[in-house]
Amino acid sequence: MRHRGGGIVGYNVQTAVDVEHHLIVAHEVTSSGSDRGFFTKQDFIYDTRNDVYICPAGQSLTKGAHRSDRQSDINFYRHLSACSNCHLKPSCTTEKLRRIRRWDQEDVLDDIERRLEEKPDAMRIRRSTVEHPFGTLKAWMGHTHFLTRTREKVAAEMSLHVLAYNFKRVLNIIGIAP
Repeated sequence: MRHRGGGIVGYNVQTAVDVEHHLIVAHEVTSSGSDRGFFTKQDFIYDTRNDVYICPAGQSLTKGAHRSDRQSDINFYRHLSACSNCHLKPSCTTEKLRRIRRWDQEDVLDDIERRLEEKPDAMRIRRSTVEHPFGTLKAWMGHTHFLTRTREKVAAEMSLHVLAYNFKRVLNIIGIAP
């Protein structure tokens, strides 16, 4: 879908699925740059000792502006001069410079990711629980795009799909009396 700047907007849906009943318990719609071939946050290495991110080109991104969005505190890491002459910029950002967001409590998420790497079977379980609902929803949608535009409307559309999926799952689990 084209947006004001002329580029293509792609939406990415993240979900959490109950392992026992395969119900979708949480979902979020994002417009992540990873779907467009850019480096993701995982391509940047966080150095806890120096509180900097190391970019794929080897530059240090230092902490800049600090922002509170009433839900959590977020720090922005950037390098004010290196991005303009970087040979990897076309794979990194279309903006003047790349900013990496880091939540104050992101150490908790890093710990979870480390534990997942130590337990490779967790991804097999994820595939068997999360991928099935996505496949079902895509089939219901006709293997096509969302019908609405803007992230808020796409999130609402996704919420309706999740509600319908969960309703159908519950009916299959408890059954319908004749």
